[in-house]
Amino acid sequence: MDFGAADITESSLPSSSDRPNDATAARKELKGYEELPGTLGTKHDGKEVEQSLRRVRTLGRLRFRPADDDEPQDWWFASTAIPLIAATFAPMANVMSIAALVTSWRSDLRGESSVPAQANSTGIPDPRWCITLNATSLACGFIGNLFLLFNFTRTIRYVICLPATVMSFYFATGILIGITSSMNDYVPPGPGEVYSQGFWHAIIAACLYLFCSMILMINMLGYCLGHYPQHFTLTDEQRNLILQTMMFFIWLAGGAGIFARTSDEWQFVDALYFCDVTILTVGFGDYYAPNGVSRGLVFPFAVGGIIILGLMVSSIHKFARDLSYDYVIRKHMEAHRQRTITRAVSSSTDLQRQNDIEKKIDWSHNHHPTISGPLAPPNQESRGVRRVTSNSDSEGLAPSSSTLERYHEGKIHRTIKAVSQPVKTLQRARLRQPKIILMREEKDRFEAMRAIQMSASRFRKWYALSLSVIAFGLLWCVGAVVFWVAEQSTQQLTYFQSLYFCYVSLLTIGYGDLSPKSNAGKPFFIVWSLIAVPTMTILISDMGDTVIASFKRGTFRLADWTILPKTGLHHPLLRKSPWIRDWLQGKVEKKRVEKGFPVGPDEKQENGPSIEELADPESYSDAELTHLLALAIRKVADDLKNPYPRRYSYEEWVEFTRLIRFTSRTSEQLEDEESEGVIEWDWIGDDSPMLSDQSEAGWVLDRLCESLIRLLKKDNLIRSQPPSHLLSHDRTARYPLRYLRQHPPVNHCLR
Repeated sequence: MDFGAADITESSLPSSSDRPNDATAARKELKGYEELPGTLGTKHDGKEVEQSLRRVRTLGRLRFRPADDDEPQDWWFASTAIPLIAATFAPMANVMSIAALVTSWRSDLRGESSVPAQANSTGIPDPRWCITLNATSLACGFIGNLFLLFNFTRTIRYVICLPATVMSFYFATGILIGITSSMNDYVPPGPGEVYSQGFWHAIIAACLYLFCSMILMINMLGYCLGHYPQHFTLTDEQRNLILQTMMFFIWLAGGAGIFARTSDEWQFVDALYFCDVTILTVGFGDYYAPNGVSRGLVFPFAVGGIIILGLMVSSIHKFARDLSYDYVIRKHMEAHRQRTITRAVSSSTDLQRQNDIEKKIDWSHNHHPTISGPLAPPNQESRGVRRVTSNSDSEGLAPSSSTLERYHEGKIHRTIKAVSQPVKTLQRARLRQPKIILMREEKDRFEAMRAIQMSASRFRKWYALSLSVIAFGLLWCVGAVVFWVAEQSTQQLTYFQSLYFCYVSLLTIGYGDLSPKSNAGKPFFIVWSLIAVPTMTILISDMGDTVIASFKRGTFRLADWTILPKTGLHHPLLRKSPWIRDWLQGKVEKKRVEKGFPVGPDEKQENGPSIEELADPESYSDAELTHLLALAIRKVADDLKNPYPRRYSYEEWVEFTRLIRFTSRTSEQLEDEESEGVIEWDWIGDDSPMLSDQSEAGWVLDRLCESLIRLLKKDNLIRSQPPSHLLSHDRTARYPLRYLRQHPPVNHCLR
């Protein structure tokens, strides 16, 4: 059996009575099982070891992990994003399939004008086999979506639900492709007839079913290759997004059915288009409520639809932000941190040594011996290589001027130059070493980590904005191409007009001068708008953190320099321009010399405590430290309630550090504290508080509560020894104030 690279000691293995014999191990290996060591507990009994072992079934290169697996996971996009994308588009495909079922696929045009002809056309009944297969396709789509929902709620096992979902979507896709092709071959539209909106809804539904099944196949492939266990890695908020998406499409389809019943002029597809432009607040004006009942229904329908859409867009935005932070921003931040660690030195001696090494490397690369090329260089005379021309044999070998010209203009010289140039460029790029950073004190490491955090924050904002701009541009330009082609037969739109129409629709302006008129344009507009308008909303939200925030800062800065002058505004300018500061100081000193020097002692300047004084553990007594500990817990608890995460300065961290480590007096107490929790860390190390999943206030509050627990264990600060169950880590960490009220300290430091 292969245990990987893990080193297993004898104490971590089960006893001989619990170990399987060689025959059992051989049978398991032949059946394709491998046992992986889990996290073994402190008690090495047979039952606990048996529960800690993980069973992974293998079949060739396939590796099927169990549902309760806690191994590392990768392929994050396939495990997290793909299930949510499928859960978003699957209900949309069901709605498109419903529209394809309840609407005739062919229409008889009426009137001579080509503009309103398709909107006022009359449906032609479809063949019975077409309706039957269409209903079967809708049933397969519903079954696949139902199994997908069961998979999210873990009602049925992953290995059953996901294949059932994929097969159902493939069946729905195949049936829709078959009946649309058969209708086009055997029952095509005759003269004066066109395909209706139902036909195009069927094509869109087939594309959506195919898209969902293909991306879910990628998710299944990741599971089969052992990249993640057999369940969707989703949080409660992501499952809430799935429910909101289903609720939105139920609201959209249900509203379309109600409006189609209240109006004699509308079919289901017309009512679906009306509901779409109403909820998205586009309102072209080509469709409006025709009677009083429909106008009355607009009030609750529009309000409910807009609320559900807002919740769904907010959840999508939060999901995209969290996904990018967990799998993109953290990797960027970790790479930046690793580069900083490799460049950091703690003394001037190390800095000088690194610089000397870099100089030696640069010198060795700049003075390396050259390797001769396949042909003799044409400028050998200039390099001091003298040719012997007295020998008759050598005269024939000397290249003439025409030979040199042919060498420079020939293919061989161009090939050598083309090959050697990228190699030289690569060598120069490899010689570029990162600049060494000198970090003498702990504050330098703290500020370096703060700089990494600020860089990651800027990268996160502009990265999200870049993705939103790219998505907006694709939807705008590609959508304009589709509308340009779809509306050629009805409105003869140009591509510029299509761009104008898509832009007005994306911004939800909806002038109404241009709107989809064709039977192909309206179904595509429903799908396109449901994707484009939320994308535009997310783009505006991302612009609020970057472009709009920069504009606001620029406006405030302009006001500070003009109509609303601010005190001390010139200080940053003086720090950036030392020559201005030196010039002003020179003028002040010149005036001081002219006035004469004052007689008497200088005025005392009161400076605040230094970092060393703040970090001195002996500057306060135990009673004062206890009082400061209680005040710090209250202050940090208030910071934790703020909506914006609080970032503490280095001086505040020094104060918190002293309160966290104040019981560290002897080596025995240090060992006890290390056994209770980590109290030592490096600012740019793996255990840095700034890399924690918690906020800084939450991290500090946990450590201060642990310090309070250590303080209460001291015999000189408690009146009587409390029961052992009250001193357990969980109860005192969760209820420190209740414990203080029940067991007040002896001295009066908390008064």
